[in-house]
Amino acid sequence: MPSVRRLCHELLERQGLTTVFGNPGSNELPFLADLPDSFHYVLGLHEGAVVGMADGYAQATGRPALVNLHAASGSGNAMGALTNAVASRTPLVVVAGQQVRSAIGPEANLSNVDAPALMKPLVGWAAEPACAEDVPRALAQAVFEAELQRRPTYLSVPYDDWAADAGDNALAVLDRRVGRAGVPDAEQGRRLAEQVAAARRPALVLGGDIDSAGLFDEAVRLAERLGGPVWAAPSQFRLPFPNRHPLFRGVLPAGIAPVCEAFEGHDLVLVLGAPVFRYHEYLPGRYLPEGTRLIQVTEDASAAARAPMGEALVADPGAVIELLVELLDAPGEPAGAFRPVPEPATAEGPRLHPEQVFAALRDEMPEDTAYVVESTSTNSSWWRQMDLRHPGSYYFPAAGGLGFGLPGAVGVALGRPDRPVVGVVGDGSANYGITALWTAAQHRVPLTVVLLRNGTYGALRWFSGLLGVPDAPGLDIPGLDFTRVAEGYGVRSRHVGGVEELRAALAERPDHPRLIQVDTALTTPS
Repeated sequence: MPSVRRLCHELLERQGLTTVFGNPGSNELPFLADLPDSFHYVLGLHEGAVVGMADGYAQATGRPALVNLHAASGSGNAMGALTNAVASRTPLVVVAGQQVRSAIGPEANLSNVDAPALMKPLVGWAAEPACAEDVPRALAQAVFEAELQRRPTYLSVPYDDWAADAGDNALAVLDRRVGRAGVPDAEQGRRLAEQVAAARRPALVLGGDIDSAGLFDEAVRLAERLGGPVWAAPSQFRLPFPNRHPLFRGVLPAGIAPVCEAFEGHDLVLVLGAPVFRYHEYLPGRYLPEGTRLIQVTEDASAAARAPMGEALVADPGAVIELLVELLDAPGEPAGAFRPVPEPATAEGPRLHPEQVFAALRDEMPEDTAYVVESTSTNSSWWRQMDLRHPGSYYFPAAGGLGFGLPGAVGVALGRPDRPVVGVVGDGSANYGITALWTAAQHRVPLTVVLLRNGTYGALRWFSGLLGVPDAPGLDIPGLDFTRVAEGYGVRSRHVGGVEELRAALAERPDHPRLIQVDTALTTPS
């Protein structure tokens, strides 16, 4: 009879979860014993970085990723990063160690008396098996729940369970497969097609799920047949549409009133693969203009249920796009040429304007580069200068929690070694995930990190004005030199001054991680 550990390793191998992101403690060592040679362990030096790397890796590969955390303390350290994974609907399978069963009740050190409750309501499913024989089945459920919900799951396992016999029925779990189909039925499809065809001025709003599901090019075909404007949904974490396409109007503002204003004059708003909507700034008003209807299509049943307006169809957006493209088989008017990029703004003094940095990235990096961006105060400069035309080109912290940028970039680079990867990170956010540089160095990941140093929390300065608190303390972070920090972690680094020096550095193609620090002028997100 195989042990629980051996059976679970085989289960994970069959499900393709052989890359393990972790930071182990004593409770986790029995799970990690005798890992098959096909497994690849990626060590992170802090649990927040571990989850951020796994998040980037899972998004880049389109497959669930396995995370191994240390009991309650390690799980707690990871929760900030987990919020981003939840908001981006990343399928992470988090397995945490627990004390031996007999020690949980007396609350021995490193025990967690109610382990599943710790991670709720963040994760889509959390459990601790009632007995050792149930561990393989529960682990399979964690994998399938993550895939079906596209949301992290959490399983706490007492460490004495791994050596126990799996039991006579446990082998049945190895051959399990769980699938999902979300094609609208005939009546739903007919009704949706009629509503879209009857619209005089339709508008399209696309969410990050479009890029996550590999529907980037399909969304372009649909938009060009509809012929109306296209927005990315507010609080965007992936780019679902080429940002310089003539139909693209940018990312919707994350406030109720400005979203309503954007939809003025449109009789139908079709939202694909996004919640309705993830507002941020409190700017109250009407949800929709008078006479505007909204239809949401999403696989996320919770997002459909909680929307405050419109009608929703819980279905595969890909199937709906295919249905509508067939209906609108006439190609429509030519979309026209992509919009040109404006000349980058410049700054007074020795610092570069962020637009100059982004123009250099656009010109010097290959056009299929994947960018992991966590420089929130430069958001408007980013979209003014970049020209992104490929799927999987943009990743952003989905919940706004800092610390995704550096680890996420490492994870994306590990998941997509066939593409150049650049992390664009501000000096404020870099500190939250700085230990990911060590992992990049250890795995010799060919990652470029462009660190924009302005000496302050730029986005917070903007919010302080928006909220009427200009005298708030704690907004400046002087005295940081990330070249010295990165060198300490084993990453080659340099501090560049002018635009030409930056462009020359970006034109190099090293086979190892590097960090380029550039001093930039303070800008606002919008």
